Amino acid sequence: MTKHLRLLAIIASVAILIAACTGTEATTAPGTDAPATVAPATDAPPASEPAGAALEGTLTLWHTYSSGAGTELDALNEILDEVRAENPGLTLNVLEVPFNDVFNKYNADAATGAGPDLFIAPNDSLGFQAREGVIADLEMYLAGNLGDITDTAVEGSKVDGMLYMVPESLKAVAMYYNADTVTTVPATTQELLDAVSAGTYTAGFFGGANGAYHNFGWWAAFGGQLMDETGTCIADQGGVAEAHAYLAELQAAGAKFFPNYDDMANGFKDGSLDLIIDGPWASGGYRETVANLGVAPMPAGPAGPAQPLSGVDGWYINPNSANIELAVAFALRTTDQSAQQIFVDKAGHIPANANIAITDPLTQGFADAVATGFPRPQVKELDNFWGNFGNALQQVLETDADATTAIATACSEMNTANGK
Repeated sequence: MTKHLRLLAIIASVAILIAACTGTEATTAPGTDAPATVAPATDAPPASEPAGAALEGTLTLWHTYSSGAGTELDALNEILDEVRAENPGLTLNVLEVPFNDVFNKYNADAATGAGPDLFIAPNDSLGFQAREGVIADLEMYLAGNLGDITDTAVEGSKVDGMLYMVPESLKAVAMYYNADTVTTVPATTQELLDAVSAGTYTAGFFGGANGAYHNFGWWAAFGGQLMDETGTCIADQGGVAEAHAYLAELQAAGAKFFPNYDDMANGFKDGSLDLIIDGPWASGGYRETVANLGVAPMPAGPAGPAQPLSGVDGWYINPNSANIELAVAFALRTTDQSAQQIFVDKAGHIPANANIAITDPLTQGFADAVATGFPRPQVKELDNFWGNFGNALQQVLETDADATTAIATACSEMNTANGK
C-alpha cells in the first residue's frame, strides 16, 4: 500500500474509535496492512533520571482539555507551571486540540514524520496506533518506573504485552444523578425502569449510532459478552440483545435517548434530566450546575453488575520525536504522585497511582465504577465493534428493530470484517 493510501486508512479507522466516546459518526473499516513496529533505538538509556535531575530541551505537547470541559485544563496548567518552575531549561510548546480531532490529526501528522513530541489522551485507539506504528514502544524506557501504578492502569497501557503509554488515570462511565430529585438511587435495572415508568424522575442517555461506548456496561448486567479469547464476536449468544431490549423498554417508559451527546449533558445541567450515564471527564461542568450532585455505578441487572468499558488516560510518545527520552521523563513527572493528586483533587480523575487517596465522594463513585468495569481490549478486532454495534443500537432505539436480529447482524458483520 502506498504512503497515501496508508494515511487514508489510518484516518478512516480512527474515526470509528472516536465515535465510541464522542458525537463523531463512525465511517469506514480500518486498513488491512500488517502493523508496523516502532521501538526506540536499542542503545538508548531508560528515561529514569536521578531524583531532582533537571529536564532540559524543548517539547511540543498536545492535550484535549478545553476550558469548557470543567477543571481538567486548570489541573494540567497547575502541573505544567510546577514543571516549568523546577526546570528553567525546559521549553514547553502547548497546544489544545479538540478531542474529536486529536486522533485523526495526530495520526495524520505522525504518519508523515511530523506531529508533537507527545500528547495526552485516553487509550481509545492505543492498539490501533501501536499496530500502525505511529506511537513509540516505551517498554525499555518505562522499566522500573511504574512500580506504584495499578495493574489495571499498566495493562491498559499495553498492546501485545508491550507498553505504549505512560498511564495517568482511569475512567469508566457511571450514573450521575440530582440528589434533590433522585432520593432513592436505583441499584438495579428493574428499579430504574420502575422509577422511569412511574415518572418519579427523568432519565437521559447517549444513544444513536454513537452510543456504543456509553451503553456497553448494560451488556454484562444481562449476561452478554462481546468477544471470546480468539477475538470472535459472541454478542449474539445471549445477553446483549436482552440489554438492548431493556433500553428500548426504558425508552418506551419515558427515558430519553439523545443522538447528540451535548443535548444529554445540557439536559442534565438545566434540570430537565435528573439522571444520566456519563464519565468523570464531565464532572467539573456538572458540579458547577447541579447543586446536589451524586455519582453511583450503573445499576446491576439480572445477571450481575454492569461492566462499563474501563479505559486509561496517559501520554503517548511520538516515534518521530528527536527527544523521546526527554518526552518520557516529562511524562513521568506529570504523572507522578504529586501530579496525579492534583488531577484527582481538581479534576476528579481516578488515579492510576495506587498510593493516592480519594476523599471526594463523587470521584469515589467513579472509582467504584472502574473497579467493576471491563478493561477496554486493545486487540485489532475491536476496530470493527464501534460502527456495527452503534448502528444496532440506533436501529433498536430509533426504528423499533428487533433487538435479537439487530445484534445478530452486527456480530456477523463484525466477524466478517475481522475475517472470522
